[in-house]
Amino acid sequence: MAKQTVKERHDITGSNCLKGVSCNVSVDDKGIKDSWKEYMEKLMNEENEWDHGLSAEFKGPADCIRIGEVVAALKKMKRHKAPGLSGLSAEMIQGTEGIGTQWLLDLCNGIVKEGCIPEDWKSSVILPIYKGKGDPMV
Repeated sequence: MAKQTVKERHDITGSNCLKGVSCNVSVDDKGIKDSWKEYMEKLMNEENEWDHGLSAEFKGPADCIRIGEVVAALKKMKRHKAPGLSGLSAEMIQGTEGIGTQWLLDLCNGIVKEGCIPEDWKSSVILPIYKGKGDPMV
């Protein structure tokens, strides 16, 4: 009952406004998008400390990925999650049984062999969703 009363007294629902990093409240779409962009750029470009003395030198050819590793990775994937930009979800790949597993194995081994990650894999879409908990202005 108390939680319901608190929720009813909230003036702000959804994402009609947003408090940015500089504590300015944005109410228009452009201002909200700019606030999210500023926040995500700060979050994603923040450097963490690490031991610069460590070396990651690699000599010789990379090992090929084995089918058992792909099968194990597919079993660990969480179900009912949103797909990426490709539109492929975990259930779709798992549902193809051997064909999808072999396709994924060939794709990953081709990437290891070439030593180059596809450009499509370097971009993502992050969609923040307010779940009704905490201050919606933050």
